[in-house]
Amino acid sequence: MNLRACIFAAVAAATLMVTGTASAERIKDLVSITGMRDNQLVGYGLVVGLPGTGDQTSQAPFTIQSIRNMLARFGIKVPDNVNPQLKNVAAVTVHATLPPFAKPGQTIDVTVSSIGNAGSLRGGSLLMAPLTGADGQVYAMAQGSLLVGGLGASGQDGSRITINIPSAGRIPSGATVEREAPGQLAVNGQIQLNLNSADFTTAHRLVEAINHSFGEGTARALDATSVTVLGPVDSDHQISFLSLLENLEVKPAEAPARVVVNSRTGTIVIGGTVRTLPAAVTHGSLTVTISEKPEVSQPAPFSKGETVVVPRSTIAVEQATPRMFKLDTGNTLDDVVRAINAVGAAPSDLVAILEALSQAGALRAELIVI
Repeated sequence: MNLRACIFAAVAAATLMVTGTASAERIKDLVSITGMRDNQLVGYGLVVGLPGTGDQTSQAPFTIQSIRNMLARFGIKVPDNVNPQLKNVAAVTVHATLPPFAKPGQTIDVTVSSIGNAGSLRGGSLLMAPLTGADGQVYAMAQGSLLVGGLGASGQDGSRITINIPSAGRIPSGATVEREAPGQLAVNGQIQLNLNSADFTTAHRLVEAINHSFGEGTARALDATSVTVLGPVDSDHQISFLSLLENLEVKPAEAPARVVVNSRTGTIVIGGTVRTLPAAVTHGSLTVTISEKPEVSQPAPFSKGETVVVPRSTIAVEQATPRMFKLDTGNTLDDVVRAINAVGAAPSDLVAILEALSQAGALRAELIVI
């Protein structure tokens, strides 16, 4: 059987698998392919044409140095004893992400951010700035007018108002790719898939799904993250093979039981696989109220005393009557939430309850505080 017939047979098998797995996910949503990666680019440039909101050159000498170097390239010599005070120029950093397989001539979006003390980049234009990769090679050239979502305004009395961030902006399709990033999709037909979330069960199911569609021995798991797939050696057939491979559907394993608590915002996320052991929980709140009611002390008539203000503090302590709730063995997420809501626990109270359950060994989940 030739390769074309094998691909057609794989398509039929993949179609049967898609119809039979209702809660499955596509392989392309679960893994990334070694060799297909983004590359970060960064550069330095000047934004000109600002309405007086550029860098204060006395505090950002590198802006003047950049202007001198740029003018020298055009044959303009600025005397050494002249220090131009420009308010319509800002020194900026430019960064972008080069997608995999981007070819010369294609365009990518860039983000421009001020590195000096410019008040706003609104209305400015970025002059040609080279973008380099981690290897120091130039991969793109950026230039164009900025789109700035922020706005800033100030008055002569020093009052100032700022909406969003006016010192950063974007240039859609603002950079042209000049060099293709190096990358290799397969080595001797061997393709490596890396799971986005390491899991032995998901890796095993991934191998079974691929072998079921393309034949035994096609896929092999290296560890909980990586799966190697033996595909066609010919690069023309690799694209067709990967197209079929990434659309196969696999039912991933259930996520580990975790409770994530954000201590800064009070956000709590409880995973669906969280379970509890038998436990009785009570949680009360203590409220201390301090109020100040100053009183005026008036001296007796003709006593030559002084009228003074005497502070009077009132302290009240109120403790709510705690209610107890019980958690049984194997309680699901719905049961835990329902029991906690029944006693009216606030988010801060819920954090304390979950930490206490974890310390008591009654919470069958990993408690993560960020």
